[in-house]
Formats: sequence, structure tokens, C-alpha cells
Amino acid sequence: MDRTRVSSTNIRSIGYNEGSQTLEVEFTSGGIYDYAGVPKNLFQRFMAAPSKGRFFDSSVKDKYRTVKVR
Repeated sequence: MDRTRVSSTNIRSIGYNEGSQTLEVEFTSGGIYDYAGVPKNLFQRFMAAPSKGRFFDSSVKDKYRTVKVR
């Protein structure tokens, strides 16, 4: 999955697979996590958010099934 680098203190890049509705987040710590069942409009709002970390904490974290990729 291709990820787009973002400007954030804690998040390095964000990717999305529309077919499987999987959001992939790479953190600056090196961890990569997949979040299942994320609607496309939430991914679009995430990418447009002025604070990626705040958006992640309020709208993604602990709300979707999560798998650690690395």
C-alpha cells in the first residue's frame, strides 16, 4: 500500500486501500498499523485535518480493529 508522507509530530505517513477499507498509519516511532473498516470519507478528513495527531486520537484510535504490521 502506498502511503503519503504527512507533516505531523507523531505520524510519518498515511495510506488507504479503498477496496478493503484499510487505513495504514506509519508513526515516527517506526511502527506501522492497519485499521480495518475505515470509510473513505474518514480517510479524506484525516488527510485534510490540520492536526493529524489530534484527528487520529479522536477519530481512529481505539475505534477500528487494529493490526500491527511492523
